[in-house]
Amino acid sequence: MGLSATVHVFEATLNDADRGVHATLDFRVARHPSETAEFLTMRVLAYCLEYGEGLEFSKGGLSDPDQPALAVRDLTGALRSWIEVGLPEPARLHKAAKAAPRVAVYAHKEVSALLPRLAAAAVHRASDIELYTLDAALLEGFARRLDRRMRFDLAVSDRQLYLTLGPETLSGALTRHAVGLPAGRPRS
Repeated sequence: MGLSATVHVFEATLNDADRGVHATLDFRVARHPSETAEFLTMRVLAYCLEYGEGLEFSKGGLSDPDQPALAVRDLTGALRSWIEVGLPEPARLHKAAKAAPRVAVYAHKEVSALLPRLAAAAVHRASDIELYTLDAALLEGFARRLDRRMRFDLAVSDRQLYLTLGPETLSGALTRHAVGLPAGRPRS
């Protein structure tokens, strides 16, 4: 018998000055038994950073390789954004870029090994893929405080995140990395 997912409940106040989004969020996230605390907290932060109409966690969760971690769908159900968390393989991003007009990746680890692999692979619209990393200390600090029920405030200004957990505030930069193609490679 396999291990079951653990449900985490989050209440968050989001003040994203960069996007003009201010909201009170109340959401649940199922944590897969093999999922690390850093991966889960990055999924939670990606949800907050992408928050808007039509955003949802994947129905299949992490166990469904054909679905993104997060998706934005329009009112007709059409996929508008494919949002990955982690360090997806180039083939997965190729598939994502063909399935959705926008692809974003929130990496929970260092991306230095991923960038050359993406540049070397034939990834559809590779230069359009948005790849983000978050200050490691902020992510690790959030992961250390992870609990099954949490309340936090997240403020975003000029790509700086301020995460308030009770009396403590963690801060760090959100960095966008260029996903380019090597010279001479045609776009597909």
